[in-house]
Amino acid sequence: MANEAYWERYESVVEQRIRDAQDEGAFENLRGAGRPLRGLNGPHDENWWLRSYLEREGLPNDVLLPTPLRLRREIDRLPETVRDMDTEREVRDTVAALARRVAEWLRFPDGPQISVRMPRADDVVEAWRVGRAARSLPGPEVAAPDVPAADVPAADVPGPSAWARVRRSLRRRR
Repeated sequence: MANEAYWERYESVVEQRIRDAQDEGAFENLRGAGRPLRGLNGPHDENWWLRSYLEREGLPNDVLLPTPLRLRREIDRLPETVRDMDTEREVRDTVAALARRVAEWLRFPDGPQISVRMPRADDVVEAWRVGRAARSLPGPEVAAPDVPAADVPAADVPGPSAWARVRRSLRRRR
C-alpha cells in the first residue's frame, strides 16, 4: 500500500517541466490551437505519412508507381507535355529522352512485366503541329453584342503540366 501511495504522488522531471510550462502559460495562444486535426475522422490509412509527405513536398503520386507504369503514364501525357514547346527540336528531344528511358527499361526490366510501347517522334511532332496550327487560328467572337468583352470569362485552357515546367526549367539551365 505504501508503495502505491509513493507512485501516485511521484512526478518525473518531464512531467514537472510540462506542469511548470503550463503554469507559466507557454502553451497559450499556440498557432493552430483549437483547429481539428486533419484526417482524424477519416478512414484509417496505413500510408498516411507517405501521402502527407508527398503533399507537403508537392510531389506527384506518380513517383510511387513501378517504372513501366510510370513510363506508360508519361507516354500518355506526352501530347500535353509538348503542347507549349516552341520548336520542333524541343519536341523531338523530349520524345527522344523518353524513348531512351523506355529502351533502358526494356534492356533491364524491373518491376512488373507490363508492355510499354516506344514513343514515335514523328507521330508526336505531327500532333504538336496540328495543335499548334489550331491554336494559331483566330477564334469566333465569344462576347454577345450587348455584353462588354471584359465581362466574358476566358476559356479554361490548361497550362503546361508540372513535369513540363520542370523539364523546361532544367533545359534553360544547360
